[in-house]
Amino acid sequence: METTRIAPTALAAAQTVALRETGPRADPLDGTPVESSAPLYSDALVDVGVWECTPGSFRAAREGFGEVAHVIAGRGTLLSDSGEVTELVPGAVVVTPEGWTGTWTIEQTLRKLYVIWHDARPA
Repeated sequence: METTRIAPTALAAAQTVALRETGPRADPLDGTPVESSAPLYSDALVDVGVWECTPGSFRAAREGFGEVAHVIAGRGTLLSDSGEVTELVPGAVVVTPEGWTGTWTIEQTLRKLYVIWHDARPA
């Protein structure tokens, strides 16, 4: 199996990399959360990047993909539909597997480094 490496400088830059605003979250539950992101790597099955969101809350679902995220800055919580609460604080590593559904509540602008794996991508 071939291993792809991401340059350590790209990962270290996750704290300061310039992000592109992707717009306000559709259908927020509270506030007006605005998302921004910067892709760092992408191939047929994996995406790696940095995501940031301003305060607010919204629903999310992992359909056809899962995610591992490392919180870099900010504060918030994840509440899964099964009732599990995960604190989002700097240093936290969070896994939301394929099929996960729940609510994100961002209290302080949150930045995370993410790795998303896809079950399969359309041709």
